[in-house]
Amino acid sequence: MTSRMIFSGFGGQGVLVLGEIVATIAMNKGKKVTWMPSYGPEMRGGTANCSVIVSDKVIGSPIVQADIDILCAMNGASVDKFLPKVKPGGLVLVNSSIATKKIQRNDVDVVEIDATNIAGKVGSLRVANMVMLAGFLKKTDLFTLDDITDVLKQRFKGARSQDLIPLNIKAIEYGMEE
Repeated sequence: MTSRMIFSGFGGQGVLVLGEIVATIAMNKGKKVTWMPSYGPEMRGGTANCSVIVSDKVIGSPIVQADIDILCAMNGASVDKFLPKVKPGGLVLVNSSIATKKIQRNDVDVVEIDATNIAGKVGSLRVANMVMLAGFLKKTDLFTLDDITDVLKQRFKGARSQDLIPLNIKAIEYGMEE
């Protein structure tokens, strides 16, 4: 089985981290994985996306240009850019706090997640990507909450960033409840 994914949004929304977490979980499970970032020169506010491919077989190219299985779009520009490339039967996760235009395709599974507003309830808009990850977790069978927790502990180990783990877990739990 091969899953071709795009995680996209504004720089600063954590889409590269989101894709990296999914890729790391898959790698930890013994899958073949590619993670390919793409972003503009701006630090925050510019466009950012990454493609992730998870497979049981060797992956020939890390580039995902069409036949997207899963699109995780944190803003409207990402929906506009990548929705036409999602294959019929694909999954589209949309941050409906920011991407408010209704998706007009009936051949894909669309899940609207009020990620930014839920993140605000958690206490930090910076964890909207973790709320989106919760939606991803609910709609796929690629990993579990324990898998996410393990990767977060790996990623944020070190005294300075340890406090980010509970906040991220809290955002995922809130996202799971919505």
